[in-house]
Amino acid sequence: MTPLIITIDGPSGTGKSTAARQLAKRLGYLYLDTGAMYRAVGLKALEKKIPLTERGALVKLAARSRITFRVDPGHRLRVLLDGADVTEAIRRPEVSEAASRVATIPALRRALVRQQKGLGARGRVVAEGRDTGTVVFPSAPLKFFLTASAKERARRRLNDLRKMGHPASLSQVLEEVKRRDLRDRHRTASPLRVPKGAVRIDNTGLKSNQVIAIMVDYAQRILHRNRRRGIHGRRAV
Repeated sequence: MTPLIITIDGPSGTGKSTAARQLAKRLGYLYLDTGAMYRAVGLKALEKKIPLTERGALVKLAARSRITFRVDPGHRLRVLLDGADVTEAIRRPEVSEAASRVATIPALRRALVRQQKGLGARGRVVAEGRDTGTVVFPSAPLKFFLTASAKERARRRLNDLRKMGHPASLSQVLEEVKRRDLRDRHRTASPLRVPKGAVRIDNTGLKSNQVIAIMVDYAQRILHRNRRRGIHGRRAV
């Protein structure tokens, strides 16, 4: 059957990572966390003390960085930056802010999109981020766009921060969520928008297993359709 690419886009805190990871596991596909790549570049910039206003230096940094993924024995995605595991480090609040800022640089996005396209070239990928269905894999046969209320997304983010030992208040996190939304939707390069033909899911009141059930149902329909058509071996990109 045709190697399937599935994209999951949406603003921060909508559960994209959880949904993509679980869906990829159910299907036996590669989970591609594009947002982690921007976080990795943001982390490296902070470590090398490169000002986030130095766009040229940041673009070179991204082009020279080797960002890869692996799944550990517990089926958790690990993010490797130049061979070092940075899975936890890229989730720190200051790295989140840095990632949001470097992601506004058009040339830097182009450099990482090239890497992302390469990772998905053979299909069998669940890719999640802000532009996977609009820029990275615009021809993907199955696209999702997750949404949730800003307050619910802030609550989820606050829970994640507290689990990692980072103190914060709901009002602080809500302000961060709104600021990132504004930046994502109005940046020049690949602004956040609903991909053409995407299935929209508002998961404000849904549990993760309910979201996965919806996604699996759509994926199985497409796979079944491909089998009936007798399509084999072509790439989906």
